[in-house]
Amino acid sequence: MESEYVEREITLNGVDPRELYGAQNVCLDQIKEMNPSLKIVARGSKLKVLGSERETKRFEERLNGLVEYYKKYGHISPVVVEQCFSGVATDREELLDKDVIVYGNNGNIIRAKTVNQERLVKMYEKNDLLFAVGPAGSGKTYTAIALAVRALKEREVKRIILTRPAVEAGEKLGFLPGDMKEKLDPYLQPLYDALNDMIPPAKLEKFLEDGTVQIAPLAYMRGRTLGNAFVILDEAQNTTLAQIKMFLTRMGRNSRFIVTGDVTQIDLPKKSDSGLMRTMQILRDVKGISMVEFDKRDIIRHDLVKFIVDAFEHDAEKHDPKQEKKYKAPLIDLKMPIDDGEE
Repeated sequence: MESEYVEREITLNGVDPRELYGAQNVCLDQIKEMNPSLKIVARGSKLKVLGSERETKRFEERLNGLVEYYKKYGHISPVVVEQCFSGVATDREELLDKDVIVYGNNGNIIRAKTVNQERLVKMYEKNDLLFAVGPAGSGKTYTAIALAVRALKEREVKRIILTRPAVEAGEKLGFLPGDMKEKLDPYLQPLYDALNDMIPPAKLEKFLEDGTVQIAPLAYMRGRTLGNAFVILDEAQNTTLAQIKMFLTRMGRNSRFIVTGDVTQIDLPKKSDSGLMRTMQILRDVKGISMVEFDKRDIIRHDLVKFIVDAFEHDAEKHDPKQEKKYKAPLIDLKMPIDDGEE
């Protein structure tokens, strides 16, 4: 009598088996535990599965679903393996943890941690241009970059472009060592730091080389049309009205823009030159644009940061109560004439 058991060989195409099997084969071991009636032997990108015709066929279908999930989202977790091989998820989209923005490196799960971070994620689904303003440490830029990385992984866009105005905060560019790139990189380092949390180093290096990920000073945006891109302008409080207008008018087809800033940390020689708040006033009622205002409750750095922000605010009010009005009023005064400046 012919045995009911068959041996099925499955080849993993388009995926690094080490990523699929997990660190120290943790995911592979989980897959074996969830399929006790099958004998599974992994040799690099090939798996040999011994069992009944029906069970080996079902195993291959579920494994292919896991592979497709990894190709789309760039991450495999024990939760996803559990959902896939338990049969709980009947569609690949159901495998996605809806609260997760993106899966970072080393199994790091990046999700919205505060009410306003959640608002930013929800507003992103409905708008092509977002403004996110608020204090340092509230996760504005980090959440925006997480959304950008997700959009790239899901092929919603073809590239990520991150930019900042190169405005000195105490040091002059001319006194810094190195060529122009070396002078500018310190201003852009926070953007590199966030990307390093979310994209494997080798892949990020490749993306930077082929232009899939671009990090550049705001001045380099002039004259470009940024289509099929997720573009983030960080530290926008240090842009003039003309500069921010120049940036926003770079928007091309199938592009998503997020502008972040903190109006309490303006480094321009004249604080009243900042165009961020004025721009938000001008665009507040435009359909397709949304604005999220972060506050001290969103600060997710060290607990002391909240108290530091409070202390500086109180000190500023105590020593110079007119200082805030001196530069804030012109920024939100709708009667202020608009200088179109450069194209």
